[in-house]
Amino acid sequence: MRAIWKGSVSFGLVNVPVKLYSATESHDVSFRQVHAKDGGRIKYQRICSIDGEEVPYADIAKGYETEDGEMVILTDDDLAELPSTSSREIAVEKFVPSDQIDPMLFEKSYYLEPEKTGAKPYALLRQALVEADRMAVVTVALRQRTSVAVLRVRSTDNGDVIVLQTMMWPDEIRTPDFSVEAGEVKDAEVKMAKMLVETLAGDFDATEFEDDYAEAVEALVTAKIEGGEVKRTATSTKSSGEVVDLLAALQRSVDAAKTARGEKPDDEDAKDEKDAKPAKKAAAKKSAKKPVKKTAAKKKAS
Repeated sequence: MRAIWKGSVSFGLVNVPVKLYSATESHDVSFRQVHAKDGGRIKYQRICSIDGEEVPYADIAKGYETEDGEMVILTDDDLAELPSTSSREIAVEKFVPSDQIDPMLFEKSYYLEPEKTGAKPYALLRQALVEADRMAVVTVALRQRTSVAVLRVRSTDNGDVIVLQTMMWPDEIRTPDFSVEAGEVKDAEVKMAKMLVETLAGDFDATEFEDDYAEAVEALVTAKIEGGEVKRTATSTKSSGEVVDLLAALQRSVDAAKTARGEKPDDEDAKDEKDAKPAKKAAAKKSAKKPVKKTAAKKKAS
């Protein structure tokens, strides 16, 4: 794991230097959009909806669309004036009971690891959170934007660790626009439902559940590869069972970059040099046939 942020947890007069690590990673199966005929990847161009022309990255700006469809263009100078912070502090605002925070507010999870000098205050904060059964509500600046988050303790195979979980703002939680009218529920029906709940009661173990979809996709792809159902494309890493020459691929990239700068690619330079070799060889041969003039010293010696 690699730290993505360094700072300190501040509560009262205590500061705990920490490192931040992403606590989750996605294992979703991803597909590419390709041409069904030959397996070529589908590319998208940055086309302006007004003039129909392709727009280079240098000419792309950020825009805010109003409710009536008008567009407000924001420049880099405009964005620079927006409130931002680069603080390296996780400031504890208050400690609240764990059951007061709706899990729907939780967004992204991070592990906090103490620096060597902060191991003891880290352990004290961790123990205090566990024994008080509370979470610390904090403010933290990540990617130059201040977010509200909580600190809580999570048990792992390597012991208890403090986890920082960023939270969504209250107005980002939607209110359902429907209600459920089930009519009268009889006592006997409730009793049977409770019996069913007791029958299926148990402790949660995440390892009991598997991603069947991902496994099925992997098996399907493996079967197609073994059956030879593979499309060879220009970007394939294998061709006739042999790995494409990496050096050749790099050379093509260098040549393309030189062409874009208006310079001659290396293969053209090599061609020019090859064409020049016969001329050089002929010139050298001609030079060798010329009689060597005797120097004054040689004449005197003879």
